[in-house]
Amino acid sequence: MRKNLLNDLPSKEWLKFQKSWFIHNPPPRKKNTLLHPAKFPETLIQEFIEFFTKEGMSVLDPMVGTGSTLIACLRSKRNGFGIDLNERYVRIAQMELEKEIELQSEKISDTLSCKILCTDARSLSKFHLPQFDYCITSPPYWDMLRMKGADTQKDRKEKGLDVAYSEDENDVGNIDDYEQFVETLVAIYKQVFLLLREKAYCTIIVKNIKKKGKIYPLAWDLGREVGKFFTLKDEKIWCQDNQRLSPFGLGSAWVSNTFHHYCLNFRKEKVELE
Repeated sequence: MRKNLLNDLPSKEWLKFQKSWFIHNPPPRKKNTLLHPAKFPETLIQEFIEFFTKEGMSVLDPMVGTGSTLIACLRSKRNGFGIDLNERYVRIAQMELEKEIELQSEKISDTLSCKILCTDARSLSKFHLPQFDYCITSPPYWDMLRMKGADTQKDRKEKGLDVAYSEDENDVGNIDDYEQFVETLVAIYKQVFLLLREKAYCTIIVKNIKKKGKIYPLAWDLGREVGKFFTLKDEKIWCQDNQRLSPFGLGSAWVSNTFHHYCLNFRKEKVELE
């Protein structure tokens, strides 16, 4: 392979990542990160970081939750910066970072930095942040965590775990109007666009939403709207094959068991927003 300008991977690993779909079943979660109702696996995020950046580059996650992206940054020797609105999740993320730094103390360079800030992602532009080489993030899947009747919600309540991100009125996951929700996310990603260097990539992991017998095409709507300033380059479909099937609509209607997410890969190819 000619000189690799994008990452540090050998040709074989590069080709494996180019497959348009993949199966990734997350490992068991740690006890303190169970509080978060929709945590993403560090193992998955690390694969994306290692494809879209080189060692020593900087990664942004404007909705970092309990710190999965930052842990993945440490393990892949990248600098990381995360933002989250929820103070409890930020505290957990900070504790997880400290544990990971202790575990990786002999491998982590003194120049490597991973930081987290507790604030609203909509205020990104107010901070004098450096330029980033990559963004990977996953928004709330609208307000689906608040839909009544889900067995997972009942189980989490009994265990004293969160069934929603927060009660904060500024929490994007608490916006009940779908169009307003999409517009808010797009406004955040416009700020991310300004913080990325030219030709940097941004991966948004998301899926379409089922609500009251109707599909809301969140992944496709974000692809269209965010693609008006970023360039939508491609998608990878993340599949999980270890989930239990439920008999939705059995004998009367088609209702799928949705075990896939869209990993939308955008690239900054315009210098300024139009």
